[in-house]
Amino acid sequence: MDDARGSGKMKTIEKSLDAVCLTPSGFFGLVVLAVIPLFPPFNQQYLIRFMVVGILMAAQAVAFDFTGGYINIVNFGFAAFVGVGAYTSAIMVTKFGLSPWVGLFLAVIPSALLGFLTGILTLRLRGMFAAVIAWFLGLALMGVTTKWVSLTEGPLGLNCPTLLKTSSNLPYFYIILVMLVVVYVVSKSVARSAVGLAFKAIGQYMEAAKTSGINPTRYRIMNFTLSCAFAGWLGGFYAHYYGILMPEVMHTSKTVEVLVISYIGGRGTLWGGALIAIPFVYGTEMLRSILSDYPGVNLWIYSVVLILIMIYYPGGAAGFYLNVVRPYVRMLGMRLKRDNSSMKQN
Repeated sequence: MDDARGSGKMKTIEKSLDAVCLTPSGFFGLVVLAVIPLFPPFNQQYLIRFMVVGILMAAQAVAFDFTGGYINIVNFGFAAFVGVGAYTSAIMVTKFGLSPWVGLFLAVIPSALLGFLTGILTLRLRGMFAAVIAWFLGLALMGVTTKWVSLTEGPLGLNCPTLLKTSSNLPYFYIILVMLVVVYVVSKSVARSAVGLAFKAIGQYMEAAKTSGINPTRYRIMNFTLSCAFAGWLGGFYAHYYGILMPEVMHTSKTVEVLVISYIGGRGTLWGGALIAIPFVYGTEMLRSILSDYPGVNLWIYSVVLILIMIYYPGGAAGFYLNVVRPYVRMLGMRLKRDNSSMKQN
């Protein structure tokens, strides 16, 4: 009787979490992540800063994977859309006196619009053409921000107010954590819908999707626009967290970092990149400190790791969990349940 009630409560909890696109393990992970900065040694400011950067990268990886993992388009200009949102918010605040909180949400509009226009021009193409054109767009935008000194301050950097008047990183940690959850839940909800099924069909086999009555260009543009909107929103946070913007925020290397996180985490899962983002940031910082005499070598290491993952374990960390860890945990749980039942009978 008690076992039946317990299993009934567990199923109710699972259904409630499933309604917001979370699993019990995912919810537990979020709770653990939320309380970690409150306890030593993780309550030190520099460690909390690493976690803020890690969660920001996690949210970007989710937005990136929404395009790369579902419609099979690698947005090599992703960092440019983050930069457009960042510069839009910073300019609105510094030039027009708006609140950083208003600028944070206004950052969505130009990135989404630019993503929509880019999609119209490029997503009718196949193969690497769309990815390459998005990359060229990113390079062009970085050039514009560098040269348009009267508006962006160019290489000198555009100073902008932060979201909060505090030197503590803890409030920013919770802000970006909420933003990550929003990006993930919205992306997962869309992916579960009929529109998401169309995305998957296009990404897996476009010709079959066409014969089913799906307009690939239309759905690809929808996907690309939403991903770019998220990029702009996260760019707004970037601007008002760091308080200064440089054209390098749009550099291709920034896109590469997000791409590596997404692919190592597990392409097409959304949560895989979020899972490994914080360890990735810690590893990146360690590499930069150890290899400080060899700038750029970390990108070579990312490339090697990415190639190895794609060749030997294309499912990434998420695939390892789904194929190895979860079946083992379930088997262990069933064994414990049988042992408890036999003990009660005896």
